[in-house]
Amino acid sequence: MPSSTGEGLERRYTLLFNPVPSQLKYPLPRIASSREGAAMDSKPEKPESREPVKVNEAVIQCPVCGKHTLRVEDYLYEIPMIGKVILTTGKCSNCGYRFNDVRLAEAQEPRKILLNVEKAEDLNALVVRASSASILIPELGMSMTPGPASEGFITTVEGVLERFLEALTAACSSPDADKEACEKAKRLIEDAKEGKLKFTLVLVNPEGVSTIVSSKARVEPVSKKELEELGYIVTNAPGEESSESGKN
Repeated sequence: MPSSTGEGLERRYTLLFNPVPSQLKYPLPRIASSREGAAMDSKPEKPESREPVKVNEAVIQCPVCGKHTLRVEDYLYEIPMIGKVILTTGKCSNCGYRFNDVRLAEAQEPRKILLNVEKAEDLNALVVRASSASILIPELGMSMTPGPASEGFITTVEGVLERFLEALTAACSSPDADKEACEKAKRLIEDAKEGKLKFTLVLVNPEGVSTIVSSKARVEPVSKKELEELGYIVTNAPGEESSESGKN
C-alpha cells in the first residue's frame, strides 16, 4: 500500500514541486488500513474514538526564516463519508510562520477526479484538497494551483466556489482591475453557487491524496503533459525514460 508521503507517484512519475508545505520533508508513519488493523488487533473491539490522534511530530527548518524552529505535527483523524485523513499543522516559534494541510491517509495513483455539477444537490459534495492538488473549473475559466502559501482544506463544492469568489474579490479590488470583467466573473460564480449554471469541477491529484466524495465523481489518469501545463515539475521515474520516449 502506498504511504501517505506520495510513494504511489513513483509507479509512473517522480514529481517535484515548489509549494512550501511540500518542502517540509520528514519521516511519516505508515498508516495501516482498516483490514490490517483488524488483523493486528485481537483484543475485544472498543468504541472507536473520533478524536484526532497524533501520529508524528518533528522540529525542522522553517522555509521563511531558515531557523530550525518549525514544529510540525501530524494527526490521524477518521471523518464520516471520507475515511482516514492526516491533518498537518506547522508553526515556527521564531518568525510565527504557520501552515495547515490535509490529505488522505492512504495515497492512490496520480490522477484527476471530475464531477459534473448539474443540480443544486451536487454543490454539497465534499472536496478534500491537499496543498499539492489543483482545482479547475473550465466553464468559469478559473483554476486554483499550488503556491508558496498553499494549504489543504476540506469543504463542499459550494465552498470551493466561495473560495474562488473571495480570491476574485481581492483581485478586483486593485485600481487596475477590469471592472467589467470582474463583474461578469462574479455573476458566473454566483450563478454556479445558486445552481443556475452547470459546470465541471476537476481535481488534479498528483500525489493521490485528494478526493471528491460523490457517487457521480469519476476518476481519470493524469498525464505528464497535463501536470507540466499546471506548473508541476515532473521527471520520469527511474527506468521509465525509454517508455515515455517511445510514445513520442
